Amino acid sequence: MRLPRRASRRQVAQDVLLWCLLSIAVSAMGPDPFEQPMAFAGITVPRVVLAGLAVLAGRAWPLAAVALLLPLGPWDFTVGLATSDLTWIAPSGGYVKIFPFVATSPFVIWYAYLTGRRLPRFLPALALAFVLSAVGVGLVLSQGGTVGLWTTMTTGLLGTYAVPYLLGLLRGRLLQQREQARSSAEAQARLRERARIARDMHDSLGHDLALIAVRAAGLEMAPSLDPAQVRAAGELRLAAADATERLHQIIGVLRDEAEAAPLSPAREDVAALVGRARASGMTIALRLAEPVPALAHAVVQEGLTNAAKHAPGAEVTVTVAPGRVVVANGPATRSRSAVGSGGLGLAGLRERVRREGGTLAAAPTADGFELAVDLP
Repeated sequence: MRLPRRASRRQVAQDVLLWCLLSIAVSAMGPDPFEQPMAFAGITVPRVVLAGLAVLAGRAWPLAAVALLLPLGPWDFTVGLATSDLTWIAPSGGYVKIFPFVATSPFVIWYAYLTGRRLPRFLPALALAFVLSAVGVGLVLSQGGTVGLWTTMTTGLLGTYAVPYLLGLLRGRLLQQREQARSSAEAQARLRERARIARDMHDSLGHDLALIAVRAAGLEMAPSLDPAQVRAAGELRLAAADATERLHQIIGVLRDEAEAAPLSPAREDVAALVGRARASGMTIALRLAEPVPALAHAVVQEGLTNAAKHAPGAEVTVTVAPGRVVVANGPATRSRSAVGSGGLGLAGLRERVRREGGTLAAAPTADGFELAVDLP
């Protein structure tokens, strides 16, 4: 097993400092090096080496550090953070130590906490918990198995291993949920931005390309042009149609079907929109009554765009009333540009109307097509 490399000098310094502190705690638990040098060399030195191995492995594998520090755990049942009288439970209980706490306990607790925070699987931790329990039970039985010893051992295992592990596990889950919530919020923000871009592209570029195709089709029909100019106008019309089709493909990639595009205010009113379409060569009759609904611009723009694409040369009637917007066109009088059906604009408009509490109807009529929106 290759030990992990430290990412920076700061991590190296932290681990060296941690090993020094742990070595001091280990030395404090062992024999005096001046009075018992042989015992110190046989007990404390191996423990210091074991502590070094635990620090080396603990940053990447805290469970391994807990296992390596097992001999330095809470196995001294003569010390504790508190003393309690258990004679009320059993006459032989007497005064017992609660939560045996030795010099190395803070380090073991820290690695137990890191295990819960960083280890994604329960099985290795459960296996080590079984080993720790077996060691504790063996020590209690070897010392007589009294109620006091059982209490000391249980509180030691809970306080040193179980509780820190569970706290680390809880902290890890909270951090994971926080990261998932942040990632989800970022993903939703990206989807909303993509939907906004798709809406803007459809509303502006799609409409303008459709009007370019209408102008080019009008040039093709002009009697004053020579054949070369007519051919150039036809190529312009086909280029506009191809660009519109590619735009629809891009919008299909950007648009999220489950997320409605956010509403954005129109940059022009309905009269200006109709005037721009008339300037491109469309024949439009406008009937406008105040107040104009908020969605009127989007409805009229979608209706004019569809009429320009699917019924070039047709007469279009736009009716805007406080609670109703209708765009109706007659039959086409010129050849259609080679533009696909698209359908994304109408679907997005239907969703926007639904959010406003209205209804949208789009269907062929006896002599053309009608887009009608009723708003509350």
